[in-house]
Amino acid sequence: MKTYYFRLLSWLGGGPRRARRGLVLLLLVLLSAPVARATHIVGGEMDLQYLSGNTYQLTLNLYFDAVNGNPSALDGSLTAGIFEKDTNRKLGSVLLPLISDTFVNYTNPACAVGSLSTKALVYRNTIELPPGTYGASQGYYVAVERCCRNVTISNIVAPQNAAQTFYLEFPAVVRNGQAFRDSTPRLFPALADYACLGELFTYDFGGQDPDGDSLVYDLVTPLNGHATPIVPSPVAAGAPYAEITWAPGRSQTNQIPGTPALSIGVRTGRLQVRPAMQGLFVFGVRCQEFRQGMKIGETRRDFQVQVLACPKNNPPSLALLPTPSGRVVYHAGRDTLRIVPSGPHCVRLRFTDPDPNSRLTLSLRPVDYAGALPTFTTATSGTVHLAGAPDTLVASLCFADCTNTLGKVAHLDVIVADNGCSLPKHDTVHVAFIGMPPPNAPPTLTSTAGPTLPLHVRPGQTLAFDLTGTDAEADPIVFTLAGSPGFAPDVLGATLTPQAQVGTMRPARFTWPVDCRAITDPPGQVRMLVFTATSTTPCGDKQASAPLSVPVIVDYTNVPPVLTSTLPPAGAGAEPPLIRVPLGQPYVATLAGTDADSDVLTLSASSQGFDLAAAGMRFVPTASPAGRANATFSWLPACDGVGVRDGQPQVLTVTFQLQEATCRPQPQARTVRFEVVNPDTAAFTPPNIILPTGSNQANRVFTIGSLPPDFCDTRFTGIKIFSRWGRLVYESGDRNFAWAGENSAGTYYYLLTYTTGRRYKGWVEVMQ
Repeated sequence: MKTYYFRLLSWLGGGPRRARRGLVLLLLVLLSAPVARATHIVGGEMDLQYLSGNTYQLTLNLYFDAVNGNPSALDGSLTAGIFEKDTNRKLGSVLLPLISDTFVNYTNPACAVGSLSTKALVYRNTIELPPGTYGASQGYYVAVERCCRNVTISNIVAPQNAAQTFYLEFPAVVRNGQAFRDSTPRLFPALADYACLGELFTYDFGGQDPDGDSLVYDLVTPLNGHATPIVPSPVAAGAPYAEITWAPGRSQTNQIPGTPALSIGVRTGRLQVRPAMQGLFVFGVRCQEFRQGMKIGETRRDFQVQVLACPKNNPPSLALLPTPSGRVVYHAGRDTLRIVPSGPHCVRLRFTDPDPNSRLTLSLRPVDYAGALPTFTTATSGTVHLAGAPDTLVASLCFADCTNTLGKVAHLDVIVADNGCSLPKHDTVHVAFIGMPPPNAPPTLTSTAGPTLPLHVRPGQTLAFDLTGTDAEADPIVFTLAGSPGFAPDVLGATLTPQAQVGTMRPARFTWPVDCRAITDPPGQVRMLVFTATSTTPCGDKQASAPLSVPVIVDYTNVPPVLTSTLPPAGAGAEPPLIRVPLGQPYVATLAGTDADSDVLTLSASSQGFDLAAAGMRFVPTASPAGRANATFSWLPACDGVGVRDGQPQVLTVTFQLQEATCRPQPQARTVRFEVVNPDTAAFTPPNIILPTGSNQANRVFTIGSLPPDFCDTRFTGIKIFSRWGRLVYESGDRNFAWAGENSAGTYYYLLTYTTGRRYKGWVEVMQ
């Protein structure tokens, strides 16, 4: 470029000014173009991860050639466009700032070459995908466009002008009215290694799916898109995106020439090629995501691999010697190792490499075995053919005593790898084996329940007996307690308390304080207490005893108690009987209760709307043995009690109840009404004729011997007698008044008054 620059300046010196001005402009364009092209994109991919609500995280991983790339072309941010898949309608843009800038490590750092160094640039931001916007059934895609690729790429046309479109498809966030959450595949391994001419090159290019969706891989032609050297980072436009142009002889199915040509495992994502040509080769991989057999998205990944002429590296070799003598070689596909308690658990390994100074390393890889892997008991690495070093290394691989393949043949790979470049060479022995742990018998379980079954117990009693678990190998024992369907003993208060294990035996105590909750409906049904003893072997396996079932019946019957008393019997009517007691005279009644079941009985009295003590009533229960109850009720009516209000007697209702202490009580009750006898209800028949001049002494004056007596606050205040014209002719405050009449015969009217306002009216005839 410098030579071209000076020659051009020399030629410019002799031309016309206008020509010189145009050529200067051309020179500036030519000088600036390499800056735009010198971005040297190696490849990359995007992923979209669900966070919460409607929030997702969008990440772009961009790989940059750290050897040939122009540092000024490192973007501080990139912009992604989001599009509707079926219409290509743009829904928005997302700014992705650069958050990480690191180097990609070689698998074997000692194999590093100066012509190959890759940086991983991570751009990331969060986005919102509301259901109202992102519900299209065909889904959506995200794209970021950037130019340019490496100038030295061998398998495409004009690589200096080739751009890359980072492309990702994702599904709608709602399906059938329900939220549909998806995180796209991620964590694809970055490629920093180179391939060697004529040597088989393999690399794991598989991703991981956070949702456990199925991933399918294939090779595709990389996308170029709309970016150009002049506009290296355009605003992302919608599909379709132009593809790169393959060089002659190259195609989607022959991206890197070789025998075999580049291929990828459909399910594994593992790349494989034996390159037949040196150079720098770009390739494209598509990872499609399926859920329940339906495709929901895809991720495209572009990358490049460099093919170099490497020094010859022969693969190491590994032999497995299963016999104690170490002279018989294991043949994969024909032999099966048997790891049994009485047999050997270790095998010998011999590994070597024809190349001098090769450092070899052993490793294990399970194929279809999820148990604990065997362990190397001697050195797993070493150097061969070095001065003082052996030509063959030896190691021991030992299986644990507890190796258990559950009666099936399991497989694992024993791998030896060298430290050759570009990638280690391997030799693998595919080992088939059957592992049988030491024999172990399940524990046995016995109890002291019985000898007569089923066990009978009543509420209020405690059911208790002992259990013993026995394990012949003295493995630790754990007890469990359960019940027949619908019966949960632990919920009803039953406990099983294990004691310390001594040797092969471990005792436990079962205790159940039976209460009312244990009664069945109807009572007397048989239910099962189910016990199990489980032992844990040294290998972690659990062995359970046969269940031990103990039938139990919770007995319960109840005869209603009987209540007797000296209270008057209940009548045929709806109203309780009425007991009328004169003021100041005591009333006493006795009550007694009996119960055929000998349940504890309690007698009580309750009032309706008044206080017993305030009314002068007393209820005194007496101590009685179980199945009996006695009490005395007494009442002394008084004016200062609640039985009289405003001078009028009140009806007082009392309920006597006999209650039994049992699970399903049947209480008995008697209700009685009480009332104070009001004296003014006695016959009141005053005379209505007097003969002041008659011979009958009893009829000569007007007096009332049967005058209603005073009752509490109701007291006699006086009498007034009026003529037929309303003239007061007589008045007295004496209960023993006597009126001899007036001088003239006729009809007179009287008025009797009491303190509470009670009044009595009548008439009397005076005859001459």
